[in-house]
Order: sequence, then C-alpha cells, then structure tokens
Amino acid sequence: MGLSLATAEKWVERWELQQQRYAVDREDRFTVIADVVEHVTAGRTDRPLIVDLGCGPGSLAARLDRLPGADIVAVDRDPLLLEPARTHHADAARHVDTVIGEDGWTQALALDRPLDAVVSTTALHYLSPDALHRVYQHLAALLRPGGVLVNGDHLPQDDAVLADVAACVGRRRAERQRAIAQEDWTSWWAAVAEDPELAELLAERRTRQPVTGTGCTARLSLSGHTRLLRQAGFGRAGAVWQYGDSHVVVAIR
Repeated sequence: MGLSLATAEKWVERWELQQQRYAVDREDRFTVIADVVEHVTAGRTDRPLIVDLGCGPGSLAARLDRLPGADIVAVDRDPLLLEPARTHHADAARHVDTVIGEDGWTQALALDRPLDAVVSTTALHYLSPDALHRVYQHLAALLRPGGVLVNGDHLPQDDAVLADVAACVGRRRAERQRAIAQEDWTSWWAAVAEDPELAELLAERRTRQPVTGTGCTARLSLSGHTRLLRQAGFGRAGAVWQYGDSHVVVAIR
C-alpha cells in the first residue's frame, strides 16, 4: 500500500492547511512542545528517545528535527494517515501501526530503553477517561525518572462561562489569522475518497474496528487531565502554554 512521494506530499500539505482551522496558534504550540523536549533532554550524552502518540501524517515528528540525534517512534492506528507520514517524513521517525491503549500496544513500540519524552497533539481526546488513565499509567512506566509527557490539545475550563470565553478568544484568533479560509475536516476526507491512489488505504481504514475505550474526553477539562496524570504516577502536571482553550500540558515522571 505504498504511496508515491508526490501523492504523500500533496496530502500532507493539505492536512497541514486543514488543521490550521482547528488548532489555535498551531505552529506556536508545536514550537513550545519542542522547547519542552529540548529542555528536558539537554546535556544527555545518549540519544533522546521520544514517542509521538497519534502522529497522523507526521506533523509533530517532522518539527522535532531540531533535536539532533533524537530517536523518534511515531504511533498511529490510521493507515491512511500513517502511510503519508512514512513516505513524506521517512527520515523523521520509525513509524508504528498500533492502537494506543489496547492490550500489548506498548510492546508494539519495540523500545530498547526508557523514554525521555512522550509527545502528542490533538490526538488523545478520543479515549474515554478510564482508557486515558490506563494510557497515562503505561506511559509513566515507560518514561525514565525526570522524563516528560507533553500534550497539546483543546482543554476547556472547569467553569462553563470561562470555557465559553476561552473558546471565543481562540475562535477570534483563528478568524484574524484567516485560518477558517482553509478546507475543513469533512472536505479533506471527501477529497481523499476521490483519489484512486488512496483507495486501498481508505478501504483498510474502513475495516478497522472502533478503538477500545472510546468515549471521547474532548470535554475533559485541564484539571481533569492533570488529576488523571497525577493518579497515573506523574509527580507534577500542569499547563505551560495556553491560547484560548488550546493548551500544552506537561507531566513530569
């Protein structure tokens, strides 16, 4: 099910534009995540080992190229997103097809040493709170002492009124940046379905069973995430960056 480089490049580029509609200050958020990983791996003599959860077509892994010598394992369950990442960002990471949270998923990563960092962006909210808690426990066990989990996502305030204000702030920011001029999620997938080179990958995608423990934590608040992280074994957890309801959360093992 390999893709031509031209096809992979086209769909990765369209993905990058499409995602600008949804992630407020997306490029800045990527930069902050890389800043955190660079900070916690500074001064280490061995090669940093990083896992990118829900990597999609490789947006975050590609931006971690500023970390010289890092070994990155990029993980996703969607073959139609993973194959463009393998083709277009072949040198950025070792790509693994597995379902985050299912039995045996950490073994599929084939790690040879403790992790320095786990990163993710707009990818973990499809898990139910119980499944997310288990995943956080798995990750705490894989990280070295002092290692970090860095997650960028839209996390609402606990207070409904403040949550509405924060969402408005992010929405207005996107409007000023003209991000809403890009194609949306539905249009991107509709266009994918019309590309004959993606037909086999799309068919494979449709055969995949729903993810174990789905239930969507899209409305789980920042405090809800930090509580689950601490319960899972992380000593410290909190936001280090925010714009509207878009956050970068750091949890330290």
